[in-house]
Amino acid sequence: MTPMTYSLAVDIGGTFTDIVLRHAGGALTVDKTLTTHHDLLEGFFGGVHAVLAKAGVQPSDVGGVVVHATTVVTNALIERKGQPTALVTTEGFGDVLYIRNEHRYEMYDPQIEFPEPLAPAELTFGVAERTLADGRVTQEPTPAAIATLVEQVAASGAKAVAVCFLNSFANAQNERLVVAGLRDALPDLFICCSSDVAPQIREYPRASTTTVNAYAMPISQPYLRRLSERLGREGFANTPLIMLSSGGVVGAETAGRNPVRMIESGPAAGALAACHYAELLGVDRLMSFDMGGTTAKACLIENRQPLVTGLFEVDRRYRFKEGSGLPVTVPSIDMIEIGAGGGSIAHVDALGLLKVGPHSAGSQPGPACYGRGGQNVTVTDADLMLGLIDAENFLGGDMRLDLPATERAVAALADKLHVAPVEAARGVFRVVTEAMASAARTHATDRGVDYRGLPLFAFGGAGPLHACEVASLLQSTSVIVPPQSSVLSAFGTLVTPVRLDLVRSDLGRLGELDWGRVDAILNELTAEATAALGEAGCAPADVTFSFGADMRYVGQQHEVAVTFAEDPRAGRDLADVEHRFTEAYRTLYGMNPSHVPVEIVTWRVTARGPLVGVKAIPRAGSSPGEPRRRRLVHAWADSQNTPVYNRADLAVGQSITGPAIIEERETTTALPPGWVAVIDSLGCIVATKG
Repeated sequence: MTPMTYSLAVDIGGTFTDIVLRHAGGALTVDKTLTTHHDLLEGFFGGVHAVLAKAGVQPSDVGGVVVHATTVVTNALIERKGQPTALVTTEGFGDVLYIRNEHRYEMYDPQIEFPEPLAPAELTFGVAERTLADGRVTQEPTPAAIATLVEQVAASGAKAVAVCFLNSFANAQNERLVVAGLRDALPDLFICCSSDVAPQIREYPRASTTTVNAYAMPISQPYLRRLSERLGREGFANTPLIMLSSGGVVGAETAGRNPVRMIESGPAAGALAACHYAELLGVDRLMSFDMGGTTAKACLIENRQPLVTGLFEVDRRYRFKEGSGLPVTVPSIDMIEIGAGGGSIAHVDALGLLKVGPHSAGSQPGPACYGRGGQNVTVTDADLMLGLIDAENFLGGDMRLDLPATERAVAALADKLHVAPVEAARGVFRVVTEAMASAARTHATDRGVDYRGLPLFAFGGAGPLHACEVASLLQSTSVIVPPQSSVLSAFGTLVTPVRLDLVRSDLGRLGELDWGRVDAILNELTAEATAALGEAGCAPADVTFSFGADMRYVGQQHEVAVTFAEDPRAGRDLADVEHRFTEAYRTLYGMNPSHVPVEIVTWRVTARGPLVGVKAIPRAGSSPGEPRRRRLVHAWADSQNTPVYNRADLAVGQSITGPAIIEERETTTALPPGWVAVIDSLGCIVATKG
């Protein structure tokens, strides 16, 4: 293997593709390019070649990892660009994706909508079989039934198949028989089964997760294989590692078999980067705030670690309304995502009120100021109109913005609102700021976390521009903007270890726990994780494990996630297991019904490779920098003559009083009146209010 001189990270977002090249000594070379949705690899390699040329290195010099976070799965789901996908269920249960869980996310609205199932009714097939909840098989699928299924699937034109039988999480025997029959007869099919993808209780979420995985496989597997092959052709030493939603990286083959685990890969990388800086800065608690071109994401960091959830949704009909999408039961970093990015479109609703998002102009046509045919006002247009960003210095001048196009678009919006154009732009700025703050408040409150006073860690192309305003609404007096903040999600993929999270449901009361069964389940999960990490080049001796469980009081519908201090098989200490559950429960709900017995619903195992050591290189000048120019900014008051600093000119310890603008090639930090920023020893901008 080539000695590790450089490592490469690429994060494909909804608007921009970010590239980070890291030298073993810690120096970074970065670039941004517009995402090429028609062929993601075009933007991928266009950006990679640009950053390599900027650094003066060749692909053969990249002897370290090549890590990738991508929206390929998310785009396929939202845009429904996948191949026809079939669902195979236990006979009589074929309507599971339509019946859902009978939950109405708006109780009194008779016209609520849900996304159409990825496997429609005409591509849903039943097989006579039955496994009981305790894992006993009372009816195996017969060879004749499997042969009939093969004929039905072959005639349907389906390119992918999801197999999800009742209670297969307790015993996968019947699923594996059917999958083997399909693979033998139809080897070109993409096939997955629920016992591999999501071996958990609750039929609908398990069927939904498995169908999402099957739907994405015909897109993700060829895409990742094309990526691996092209990296090899161009002279890169190693195959790529792929970022997962849970905050780890695995090999491309493992990721290709489980594309459902990649849905939130980019946002997860950003949260991991926030944790990395929490360690460097010695901050135990903060809220990461990632605002890109399409969405904004907020994530709570507690004890320098992100919160992790076992359930999230994709393709929501009401994009940010819980219950209106497709549930996915795979581990993911817990964050709130709203349609409030730089490309989010402003419009006037039927009541004459100004709204921003959730729809985005993306990279094509993009905001009006991109000069690519966009006619709608976006957040970026409002920021340009208010003087917060410079039309001549966007991406360091490599991508000049069309100010006249923005002025025409904002004027049209202002006419609908019956206000002056600057007031309309200021309205967009305020509405999107309040939307982001409101979402962050709800996210924290729902998890029993007091968000007030938490430092806001801001990154993404638009994050530093809006962070101080969001922080004010969240009653936070501190904002941290790290170096290279615009491409921090890509950087995050380089500071996360190889990691895989696995789950297995096995319902049992705590006082009646069968430790032999627990041993068997955890042994299977640790062996599976060790093999998967081995594909990513991680030796078995370097793999470490952490353990947890989803627990509840008997009779409850939902569980609480609990993390154990050590392998529960070691001490078999039921008192400690119950204590950790009751403490977690009390944190969420403020009380414990102590007379009710406790049960474990699902076991969780996290496997990690060695921690990634990254040197922090301060990015600040040696002497205090003066403003390079001044310009009129209208965000806080009319025509404020505001100093504009170049971030590269700022020195450690230098203080700047707002209002002020701090520019760098890939992003801009806005410092409102009443805020003071200081450059710390790592080159972070640390802004405080009052």
